[in-house]
Amino acid sequence: MIDVYTWPTPNGHKIHIMLEETGLEYEVRPVNIRTGEQFKPEFLKISPNNKIPAIVDRNGPDGKPITVFESGAILVYLAGKTGKLLPRDDRGKYVALQWLMFQMGSVGPMMGQAGHFRSNAVPERIEYAVNRYTNEVRRLHGVMEKRLSEAPYFAGAAYSIADISIFPWLRASERNGIDWAEFPKVKKWFDGIAARPAVQRALEVLADVQTTPPGQYDPKAREILFGATQYQRH
Repeated sequence: MIDVYTWPTPNGHKIHIMLEETGLEYEVRPVNIRTGEQFKPEFLKISPNNKIPAIVDRNGPDGKPITVFESGAILVYLAGKTGKLLPRDDRGKYVALQWLMFQMGSVGPMMGQAGHFRSNAVPERIEYAVNRYTNEVRRLHGVMEKRLSEAPYFAGAAYSIADISIFPWLRASERNGIDWAEFPKVKKWFDGIAARPAVQRALEVLADVQTTPPGQYDPKAREILFGATQYQRH
């Protein structure tokens, strides 16, 4: 059994998808990042960077519990545990891992910044930041379009943790200024992933807790997520 400390964000959904795709048994442990639960001492013992998701595998590699934080690391761990969704040959494995790192280092951070400055940096609207991150998101979609014109999935012929990692972030593509008509290969790939039964089940995890539209927060949540609270030492 795997305990999943999570919230319905793109990074959280990555792990929900992986667990549903692999068929591992798991229990959801909600961490409400809008009310500051990510700063509780008991959660920081599992995820010292106060970010979701994190997992506790009650049956780790040595038969003892193991904690893993950072969504990319969790995907690699679960792929290793199950032998699924990461090629076993060295060449295929590193192709998948490089696209996983592409998401971790580029797609996630840049989509996050675009969403922040387009939707959350209010009442200030910093046009320089909006333009910078919107343009970078568009550039990254161009990188993905080129890759998906070469192969059906990011790692090549087979669906992998690279696709699982990227997909949840692209649910916000239109909100971040993307016109899907410019990126037909990415849109076709996206629709194919969205149609997978395991993905549909995963997106229902904690779906009922989102009471406001994505990117819109009440003043208290804004202070917790973007204000002084996140910078305090815990």
